[in-house]
Amino acid sequence: MAKRENDNLNMKEALSAFIQKNKLQGGIDKVDTREAWKALMGNGVDNYTTAIELRNGTLFVSLSSSVLREELSLGKSKIITMLNEELGKNLIKKIVLR
Repeated sequence: MAKRENDNLNMKEALSAFIQKNKLQGGIDKVDTREAWKALMGNGVDNYTTAIELRNGTLFVSLSSSVLREELSLGKSKIITMLNEELGKNLIKKIVLR
C-alpha cells in the first residue's frame, strides 16, 4: 500500500509529484509535441500529417505529400526552434520527415 503524505500541496505540485513518481513525463512530452505541431503548423500542414512520433529527441513526422515534405525540409532548424519554444524546453534535437 502506498504511503500517505500529510503535506498540503497545491494542485500543480501534487500533479508534478504524481507524474514524476509514476514516470509519466515521457508520454506527456509525446502528447505535448503532437499538440505543438498541430498548433504551429496550422490546418494546411496538419491535413497532410499522417503520424507524429517523438523518440529519443528525434521527431518523426509522416506526411502524405512529397511536395510538402520537401518544402518543410528546407526549414527544419526553424521548425525545431519553434517547437522547442512552444514546449518550453529543449526536447527536440532532430526532425525526420517521411
